[in-house]
Amino acid sequence: MTLSVQLPGGQILTKNFQILHVFPFTSETKRMGIIVKDETTDEVTLLMKGADTVMSGMVQYNDWLDEECSNMAREGLRTLVVTRKPLSAAELEAFDRAYHAAKMSISDRSQNMANVVNRMLERDLQLLCLTGVEDRLQDQVTTSLELLRNAGIKIWMLTGDKLETAICIAKSSGLFSRSDNIHVFGNVHNRTDAHNELNNLRRKTDVALVMPGSALNVCLQYYEAEVAELVCACTAVVCCRCSPEQKAQIVQLLRKYRAPLRVAAIGDGGNDVSMIQAAHAGIGIDANEGKQASLAADFSITQFSHVCRLLLVHGRFCYKRSCALSQFVMHRGLIISTMQAIFSCVFYFASVSLYQGVLMVAYSTCYTMLPVFSLVVDRDVTASNALTYPELYKELGKGRSLSYKTFCIWVLISLYQGAVIMYGALLVFDADFIHVVSISFSALIVTELIMVAMTVHTWHWAMLLAQALSLGLYMISLIVFDQYFDRQFVLSWVFISKTTAITAVSCLPLYIVKALRRKFSPPSYAKVN
Repeated sequence: MTLSVQLPGGQILTKNFQILHVFPFTSETKRMGIIVKDETTDEVTLLMKGADTVMSGMVQYNDWLDEECSNMAREGLRTLVVTRKPLSAAELEAFDRAYHAAKMSISDRSQNMANVVNRMLERDLQLLCLTGVEDRLQDQVTTSLELLRNAGIKIWMLTGDKLETAICIAKSSGLFSRSDNIHVFGNVHNRTDAHNELNNLRRKTDVALVMPGSALNVCLQYYEAEVAELVCACTAVVCCRCSPEQKAQIVQLLRKYRAPLRVAAIGDGGNDVSMIQAAHAGIGIDANEGKQASLAADFSITQFSHVCRLLLVHGRFCYKRSCALSQFVMHRGLIISTMQAIFSCVFYFASVSLYQGVLMVAYSTCYTMLPVFSLVVDRDVTASNALTYPELYKELGKGRSLSYKTFCIWVLISLYQGAVIMYGALLVFDADFIHVVSISFSALIVTELIMVAMTVHTWHWAMLLAQALSLGLYMISLIVFDQYFDRQFVLSWVFISKTTAITAVSCLPLYIVKALRRKFSPPSYAKVN
């Protein structure tokens, strides 16, 4: 390895080094080192850099390291300690023998190698310098956090930074609002300290919490459920000096004790992989930290600000569409089951199918599948309004779009419409049974198409096409399938009038109820469109 340095006078100094050993950075050690040999002077030197909390116990005595680290942390800088240690030939030879023996060990090889490095090298290091790096935020981070907070989403920051650095970043990013009272969790060493600190936190309201990783470990050991309850009541939470395992542990804590909640973990580095994989939804940011987080996540984004569109727009649309689709799949199956049950009861529980196999298959595929599945392109608000009014997202957390109440409502609707169609067809029954099949099945198809149309918020060309194709295909089937339908009867005004009357009775009351509810108690999204 050749290193060239240009001196202030313009002279270029070049030196050749031989790399003897490399100790890579890990999240556990929080440091990295290298042993190099100057090929000109044969001097062997250990160079090591790492976090100040780790390196402060390895360097020789000094009176300025802790003070300068605190000063830089208060300015929001990430600190890094750089040290060196000259090694004699005897020290290097002894280390090589011990390190080689550790490499050859069969069990606990990594731990044995780390123990050798710690015992023989990481002592009495000479402090070279302390660096402070500004961790610049991406664009629109502050506005994005404000949007998410207005949407009712609680945001936590889990970081490995120092306490002062974490607080500074939380304030600059807007995670802490100006009205928040910041409560810093004190030093916790045992169960009594944890109990006292949790009681102090319990007495406060509307507080933003800052908790070190060491205190979190003690609290989780004795008061796991209490920590989950109190921490979730805070307006914002910052956990500093967290290891990757602790980040995942916090996510698992929320999933265990706050089961109705959904946890999304966002990270941009390899230290966040375990947290991302432990959450309900993992979001990886493909940025300067590498691709480990984005490859391990469920969703990959390039900017933190894209989280707003991912949650408030795509998340809303996905939830609403999934709810509508599941309800209509249930409605489509239950209504025809109700008709079959009524038909069997009327005809003395005869084991006769109301509709033959071809009609049943066509009902589930050709006649109703396209309109029902076209609901996946429906949207109740525009994307711009969803971002402009993040408060609309709060209602989704109540789960009203798909709940026991909505399930019961759709069951009652299916029972009502199935009974109206079947009893209506039997009421207008004439001498030929095939007319009952024609009237009831036609009313069933038209009712399903009308129900889809009543559910649509914003019409899309795919919906119109699906409705037209399904209705056109069924009208052709009325003429082509003469073994199931009386061609002369279905072309008469009697068939059209009876089918229209039954369909009106099954759908008109529901339309009136929906119109009245929209007029006197409109949903929130209707007020912004």
